[in-house]
Amino acid sequence: MTQHTRTRIRTRLVWGAAVGAAALTLAACSGETPSGGGDGAGGGEVTIDSVAVIAPADPGGGWDQTARAFAQSLTADKLVSSAPVSNIGGAGGTVGLASLATETDPNTLMVTGSVMVGAVETNASDVRIEDTTPIAKLTEEPLVVVVPKDSPYETIEDFVDAWVDEGADMAVTGGSAGGIDHILAGQLLTEAGVDAADVPTTLNYIANSGGGEALTLLLGGQVQAGISGVGEFAQQVEAGELKALAVSSDEPAALLPDVPTLTDEGIDIVVTNWRGLIAPGDISDEEKAALEELVTATHDGDAWAEVLETNGWTDAFLVGEEFSSFLEEDITTTQETLKTIGLIE
Repeated sequence: MTQHTRTRIRTRLVWGAAVGAAALTLAACSGETPSGGGDGAGGGEVTIDSVAVIAPADPGGGWDQTARAFAQSLTADKLVSSAPVSNIGGAGGTVGLASLATETDPNTLMVTGSVMVGAVETNASDVRIEDTTPIAKLTEEPLVVVVPKDSPYETIEDFVDAWVDEGADMAVTGGSAGGIDHILAGQLLTEAGVDAADVPTTLNYIANSGGGEALTLLLGGQVQAGISGVGEFAQQVEAGELKALAVSSDEPAALLPDVPTLTDEGIDIVVTNWRGLIAPGDISDEEKAALEELVTATHDGDAWAEVLETNGWTDAFLVGEEFSSFLEEDITTTQETLKTIGLIE
């Protein structure tokens, strides 16, 4: 396979530390009355008894899994009395992002991640992640390239070579347009020698708002390959319904330890999908600090540790300014990558 570009995108996520109780209380600033949010000012005591968690995608995908696992961890460790989850899917999470911009409840957390960062750019979203309040970065997960069980392709090299030859006649499915799955698809083509300017016409990418849709296309033989987080396809790979050709991490994935990495196969690409949490953009400093403390307490709890192990997610927690700095860098890197593979100008 000809290699013309060398691309490495690495993101590391780590969750922090704190203690929790049935209702988490933060004594902030002057210790007077509860703050009302909106201008970042005002002091007082912020108590969080319940949290609304939003998955900005349809059920079945990684955002939905993360939202529900996090909400269950909150209640399992008795950090809040309730943590209802809702799904607001569409346009790579930007429909949910627009909804968050009008949210009046400061105790609202939305799952975000690399997919949304890309979708904001490709959809030219009016509401950007920069308009929200970053809370924490939670997990990191490698992607996996899969094909239907009866596919003639046994290796990633076989598949990509055929893909370059057939171009748009081969369909590849994954998450939202402009998201990390779409980016990896473009990188595989440019790494194989396709000029970045030709990627938009060569790449027949079928985007989906939830992991369940991509799986349906794959199992129905309607596409030649799929790209998504390891956790979304691992069960079908283990059952023999899909064949995994390669994972996108430095090391083999915990859920698919026998599947080679792209670098093992001579393709110099390392990409991981991060997920985290954001809140409405107009909450006060005290409300932000209380959410950060709550999320940190959840991260340190037994329930979340079990979630990480069960799903094969890498614990990569960043909170506060560390997460804000990471997010700023990731947005810049994603913009540059999308331009390189011709998805934005």
